Amino acid sequence: MGSLFFFYALLSLFLFLFLAPCVLPRTLIQTTKTTSVLDVSASIEKTKSLFSSSPKMTLPFAQQDTTTSSYSSSLTMQLVPRNSIHKTSHADYKSVTLSRLERDSARIKSLTTRLDLTINGISVSDLKPDGTNSNLKAEDIQSPIISGTSQGSGEYFSRIGIGNPPSQVYMVLDTGSDVNWVQCAPCADCYQQSDPIFEPTSSSSYSPLSCDTKQCKALDVSECRNNSCLYEVSYGDGSYTVGDFVTETVSLGSVSVDNVAIGCGHNNEGLFVGAAGLLGLGGGSLSLPSQLNATTFSYCLVDRDSELASTLEFNEPLPRNAITAPLLRNHELDTFYYVGLTGLSVGGGLLKIPESVFKIDESGDGGIIIDSGTAVTRIQTDAYNMLRDAFVKGTKDLPSTNGVALFDTCYDLSSKGSVEVPTVSFHFADGHELPLPAKNYLIPVDSVGTFCFAFAPTATALSIIGNVQQQGTRVVMDVANSVVGFVPDNC
Repeated sequence: MGSLFFFYALLSLFLFLFLAPCVLPRTLIQTTKTTSVLDVSASIEKTKSLFSSSPKMTLPFAQQDTTTSSYSSSLTMQLVPRNSIHKTSHADYKSVTLSRLERDSARIKSLTTRLDLTINGISVSDLKPDGTNSNLKAEDIQSPIISGTSQGSGEYFSRIGIGNPPSQVYMVLDTGSDVNWVQCAPCADCYQQSDPIFEPTSSSSYSPLSCDTKQCKALDVSECRNNSCLYEVSYGDGSYTVGDFVTETVSLGSVSVDNVAIGCGHNNEGLFVGAAGLLGLGGGSLSLPSQLNATTFSYCLVDRDSELASTLEFNEPLPRNAITAPLLRNHELDTFYYVGLTGLSVGGGLLKIPESVFKIDESGDGGIIIDSGTAVTRIQTDAYNMLRDAFVKGTKDLPSTNGVALFDTCYDLSSKGSVEVPTVSFHFADGHELPLPAKNYLIPVDSVGTFCFAFAPTATALSIIGNVQQQGTRVVMDVANSVVGFVPDNC
């Protein structure tokens, strides 16, 4: 009897050790990658190549055979970093980095300001420069009232056609805004762009919107002149666009779509150098995905210092191998895409950050959004401190150096060919996890070997996942099913 009991005890232990992992809840399975390797030499060479080549990529532009007023099939467009079409004017890579971070800080301020104003029921353009309220008059639409948000770095562009016949232009892509617009003639005040200014009189499909249309009424700031709708979008760094709100034919690759509401900007200023305007990919009714009635859209961001192209895709199904997270919406502001983030880990260890840090509160404040226009991921200060301290603890063997701009954790890797660092991962509901490659959080800030931890703190309640952390990962917004999907290495 004793030997039989011993046999069953051993059998039970065997079944527990070898079969238990198959039935344990998914949230308890350890899948975290503890370390990642950073190719230091390759990263430094890429910073140098930014000054040794002559960018001017010409994206293919397919002429369409037919024009459609509705759109439901899949669509793919090419997507390139700014460097592919606009040669940097900076003398060295550190200057490039500081310029990017300065633009990025302006964007962060703009996004948080817009959310704050929305929560408090104040329109951006109802403010004077001193922050007090003003009453918008018809003549005010001709020039910016104040700056309220910023398009930031404008690091990624796509080639599209405006009008019929289509005029080819490069447009900045931005998931943090809704209004699509292009610089138009006659141009009272326009910044430099790579292509000729769009000429409305050359397009047979150009049609002004009247003031009583739903598109005009959906604008945050609009006015009437002879029953024609005028628009204004102002940005936090002094950038703005003002002009006529119209419908036009927009050509995306080989597909044309009629009656897309866009701004025809006659007065424009800002950080959009190189691009002719902006494609708003936000969640509002005037954004391009909304006007296309797209159930999904996705993008994959190549390295910003690369001359390679990737794609922007509409109505493609969520890949089966996607790492998924809840796509959340803010009842106060429908533009931003909020992600159901539950935590962060470093080196396989989940940090003790309360989940409430990443949740939207009842007022509409807080939460974490994913944004293509922000470069560096920002998280609340206490959470950032925990993240940084855990990373520093795991990199004791690396020689540290002084901080650079908003980066307080930097290393001198000039003598290294490669280094092994703790993996940083995003954690989502149901145990889903997205480990980041080392090059997405330890980035060069010059060409001599200074690398910095590419996260930053924010004093506001809103956190933001930036494009440095998104590079090399296809981000899929499955709007129809309220899911965000991440597919690593799918550019």
